[in-house]
Amino acid sequence: MDRSDLELVLAIRDHGSLTAAALSLDIAAPAVTKRLAALEASLGQRLFQRTTRRVSPTAEGETLCERARVLLQGFTALEDELQERKAQPTGLIRLAATFGFGRLWLGPALAEFQQRYPRIEIQLQLTEQLPDLAREGFDGAIWLWSVNSRQAAEWVSRRLARNQRVLVASPAYIRGHGMPATLEDLQNHVCLIARENGNEAAQRFDVWQLHRERTKTPVRIRVNGPLSSNSGELVRDWCLQGHGVMLRSLWDVTPQLASGELVRVLPAWSMPDADIHWLAPYRNDSPKRIRLLIDFLLAQFAAEPWKLKNRARQGP
Repeated sequence: MDRSDLELVLAIRDHGSLTAAALSLDIAAPAVTKRLAALEASLGQRLFQRTTRRVSPTAEGETLCERARVLLQGFTALEDELQERKAQPTGLIRLAATFGFGRLWLGPALAEFQQRYPRIEIQLQLTEQLPDLAREGFDGAIWLWSVNSRQAAEWVSRRLARNQRVLVASPAYIRGHGMPATLEDLQNHVCLIARENGNEAAQRFDVWQLHRERTKTPVRIRVNGPLSSNSGELVRDWCLQGHGVMLRSLWDVTPQLASGELVRVLPAWSMPDADIHWLAPYRNDSPKRIRLLIDFLLAQFAAEPWKLKNRARQGP
């Protein structure tokens, strides 16, 4: 049994199909069938049950796959260690991030990082659903929420920067409806609701839990409005067009606040639940290129470049 055999059984298990495994390994489907049969014959064990709809591992196959993953990680770690002996860090980094933050802030930062280390290759996948990082082969993710308790034992989470969601509206909306003076006033205003990154059956998107910035005292307020969407960018467009008050990450509305297209509403209140995190599968020793990237992102985002300080307009 060699390394290619280990990669073969993992590809079959992960894809659940000999044909899909062949595509992922860039080899002909008959070759996968032949190699699997030869491997099972040499081991004297049936590794996968085949049906017309799916290929699934037997108990022996599952054991082999788990051991194969450990061994392949060992191969990768050895290769990484040998590569790190070179003067210039090299290798592939596969990352996941949300569409908005990935495009607006992470993308330019990664381009600068790659220019600094030209022998590092970066693959960034933008998605609104956090992948199973280890199973799908990602080195890490830059995400706006930390891991949950189920993931905490298997993943590493590190905050790269603080962030908050703030209330904003267009000057046209404020002229037409007035500026809310208290949190309770929001119940009499048209609010735009983003239904992102969550299970709607378990999460109330129309209940905003806001904190007073000085005391950090949380207050839950029920809001309503005729427009809602799972696209945060669309909700932002509605807000810019004057259709209502929006709760949105500060990093996402920084340009519009700077230009005056949007103004802060109730600036003493915010929702501090969307910090920027580095998430990664747990591993004993990260490659040098990953450590360099984390340090770089910490330096890039630690100052919270989306904060406007005195440049933001906060309404009349």
